[in-house]
Amino acid sequence: MDKWETLGETEVTKGKIFTYLKKKAKSPDSGKIGDFDVLNFADWVNVVAITDDQEIILVRQYRVGNDLVTLEIPGGAVDLGEDDHKLALIRELQEETGYRADCVTELGPLFPNPAFMSNIITTYLATGCKKVSAQNLDHLEEIEVVTYPISEIKGLIKSGEIKHSLIVAALYLFELHS
Repeated sequence: MDKWETLGETEVTKGKIFTYLKKKAKSPDSGKIGDFDVLNFADWVNVVAITDDQEIILVRQYRVGNDLVTLEIPGGAVDLGEDDHKLALIRELQEETGYRADCVTELGPLFPNPAFMSNIITTYLATGCKKVSAQNLDHLEEIEVVTYPISEIKGLIKSGEIKHSLIVAALYLFELHS
């Protein structure tokens, strides 16, 4: 199977965090032509952050999309002009939690939803995390920082306390690299 040819795209609207495009594409195999919706987001980063006490740093925050407070790992968008995802992750970890890591290793990139989203989320492992500052949150962020023993993570997923799909995928990448 070959990649489809883009015949054209039109910007429908531009939001605060994404651009919505209408894209026309043609299959080189069947000749089918279709219109598709695409959301262009900045790339994202997230981190499985581990303290010297072998606890994982998690964040609780309200999410407008599902209208719930969720339990997640720290992360966020790669800012415009931030070419190094690892540096973006180091910034996000300290801004959201006040922690800094001794060592940061990439666990891998994933596509959040390639059916209609253009971006990548890269997951990192940060070890030797220590609290070095207060949080430095964005204007509309309200984040509670909590830690759990690594051994409790599977239980948090099984119980449904962690059910954000990108967080579960990141924790699986961590499991694969442990």
